[in-house]
Amino acid sequence: MAQTIRPAGSRHPAGRPATGSLFATDGKPHRVQDVLMVVTGVLGVLAFVTAMFHQLHLISSWAGLIGILTGLYGQYISKTTWERFGLIMGIGASAVGFYLGMAHGGLFGGVIT
Repeated sequence: MAQTIRPAGSRHPAGRPATGSLFATDGKPHRVQDVLMVVTGVLGVLAFVTAMFHQLHLISSWAGLIGILTGLYGQYISKTTWERFGLIMGIGASAVGFYLGMAHGGLFGGVIT
């Protein structure tokens, strides 16, 4: 479904003022979605940064896997475009970290022989 940006002076059919931004919220708090977005972002950054070091493959692969799963659940329950945008950024960073961590040794590499 396509979204349009309304001029700043126009009003939404439900009576809410239009904000003129694509990332505008619906004016309601979404605490669970926001927490999932932040957790996914933090895990994504952690996975991405630790993936640059071969010795930290356990951290990058596990953080990436958990970041992907929390991001996917967050996408499932997200309500606004801003939440979806943040979740996609976190999922992308988590996926890169996860895949590089898997290439460097995997989830159990060196722990289970």
